[in-house]
Amino acid sequence: MHRILLFLAVIGPGLITAFSGNDAGGIATYTVAGASFGYRQLWALLVAALGMIVINEMSARMGAVTGKGLSDLIREQFGVRWTLFAMSALLIANTATTVANVAGLAASAEILGARLPPVAHWLVARAVSVPLLVAAVWLLITRTGYRAVERAFLGFTVIFVSYIIAGFAAHPSWETVVATMFVPSRQWLAADAQFIRVVIAIIGCTIAPWMQFYLQSSTVEKGIHEAQFRMARVDVVTGAVAANIIAVFIVVAAAVRLHPAGAAVTTADQAALALEPVAGAYASLLFAVGLFGASMLAAAVVPLSTAYAVCEAFGWESGLDRRLGEAPRFFGIFTGVLIISAVPTVIPRAPLIDLMVLSQVVNGCLLPVILVFMLLLVNRPSIMGARVNSRLHNAIAWGVAGVIMGLIAAMLVVEFA
Repeated sequence: MHRILLFLAVIGPGLITAFSGNDAGGIATYTVAGASFGYRQLWALLVAALGMIVINEMSARMGAVTGKGLSDLIREQFGVRWTLFAMSALLIANTATTVANVAGLAASAEILGARLPPVAHWLVARAVSVPLLVAAVWLLITRTGYRAVERAFLGFTVIFVSYIIAGFAAHPSWETVVATMFVPSRQWLAADAQFIRVVIAIIGCTIAPWMQFYLQSSTVEKGIHEAQFRMARVDVVTGAVAANIIAVFIVVAAAVRLHPAGAAVTTADQAALALEPVAGAYASLLFAVGLFGASMLAAAVVPLSTAYAVCEAFGWESGLDRRLGEAPRFFGIFTGVLIISAVPTVIPRAPLIDLMVLSQVVNGCLLPVILVFMLLLVNRPSIMGARVNSRLHNAIAWGVAGVIMGLIAAMLVVEFA
């Protein structure tokens, strides 16, 4: 009973971080992977899942042992110049992620708007819907607080359960699914730039840079100490495993329902067809509602975590409990990320699915920058004491960084050869 109560006390940061990765960018990326390449990229999900478990565990462990956020540690250990470099990488990655989630809001609005009377269709025109939705995110956070938004929109993520049902209902060849997950097809060696981009995107949305800052800060904020870390590790691993099982089912559902048609997924309506085995004619509606909830939650938390991370790094005042005049940089960063992220999605014919996937490619390309800082920190006995990384942890984390850098190099070679 004592262990159960202890687990309930520390549960949260790992689960929320992992499931927040299944946002608009994640849903779009996994759907495109299944629709475009069938089961051929499932091996990348296995690599990303293993990396997510190890890297998220590192983040939570550093928070529990040091009682400090990742930005704080980077500033203390590497100085202002390297902190500026790390924060620049984080800002770019997080802005790209927020672009994906604003695009998800726009896409869900377009699907839902199709059910409105023709006279009201102007409400879902991007020039109208995007500013209104971004303003709603800003007001919800600044006037209500993140926790209220989290509770309100986590319920919309029922779409993830729908993907599990859809995966089974599609009757895939599970033997083939397992085989391609553990034994990559040789076809990927002759892959084109798009194939490689989507693999990078899969890793980028599974282990997004913002997650490491958010998870470590959440661990500190929840008051989890080194003595409680064993249970916190269970939270991290449980969240990572559950989130990646859902990712597998999204790929499988898309592979069975969309890949045989041979058409690229370019719109949210096309992506929604993966849910037809569950919802039939209401697949688009279910997809739109789930996409809206996931996008709204992530569109709030990613800019907010960005503002906290940057302000923490440079010792600036931060917090939603402060007034605008008391923390101008905090509110300025939060607002700036939201506004900049809205710009690409306002363009009337901007390809929203492509924007979502591209944002995850950016995440994947910038992930090694954050990983290097994390690995240097977590291996310093002066910071971590006896809780430094094991050889296995280092091998997996450095391996993930090496895989991504190899994929980036391969993409550039294929793209410009």
